[in-house]
Amino acid sequence: MIIIPARLNSSRFENKILVDIMGLPMVIRTAKQVSSLDKVVIATDSQKVIDLVKSHGFEAVLTSSEHQSGTDRINEAAQKLNISDDEIIVNVQADEPFIETEVVKAVFNRVQKVIDNNEDIMITSCFKKISSELADDPNHVKVITDEHSNAIYFSRAKIPYHRDHYDNSSYKGHLGIYGFTKKSLQEFCSLNPSKLESVEKLEQLRAIDNGQKIAMVEVESKSFGIDTQEDLNNALRIFNI
Repeated sequence: MIIIPARLNSSRFENKILVDIMGLPMVIRTAKQVSSLDKVVIATDSQKVIDLVKSHGFEAVLTSSEHQSGTDRINEAAQKLNISDDEIIVNVQADEPFIETEVVKAVFNRVQKVIDNNEDIMITSCFKKISSELADDPNHVKVITDEHSNAIYFSRAKIPYHRDHYDNSSYKGHLGIYGFTKKSLQEFCSLNPSKLESVEKLEQLRAIDNGQKIAMVEVESKSFGIDTQEDLNNALRIFNI
């Protein structure tokens, strides 16, 4: 199952999930983009969004307006949907209308491998190789992985730091697609927020701070989250729209 957290208010781009993308609101465009992979449910705090989503034929769940993160929102939706503990849930952000299906499928497949092999993994996510120049941007989160492709650390800073020279191939840009089972999602949301999470403003650090593993898969993607009008303009240019 794909659950899309869709909070209506956005401090940097007002009502961004409703902005027009090729004739459809962004949240609907995102849902259609991934609907061939699995059932899609939108979790939102807005009745307006509920009505919009249903008018386009998608299922929606009304969730609390008090959630501090999209992960907490999809966890509430998963509980309300009454699905089994081993159901795979992939969190696709509502502001990813151009996300490639291959990226989401790669996360699905890695979670399935976790289940099949009974691996001690709480979360699955993904990254793509990025340039040194892009790694300089704190809005693009970087991740370092170990020899088993599990995340060691996520940061807005440029990591790893190359003391002697720069090697473009070593920068890994994190994509905000997260895969769980219903059980591991609930376990993650039961953890207390951590100090590192608070410093970097990256909730996935909560898992690492608590000794949990995050499996990472490498993907190829041109997509990125749309947080500002400038992001939208760049995306429309990149995708020739």
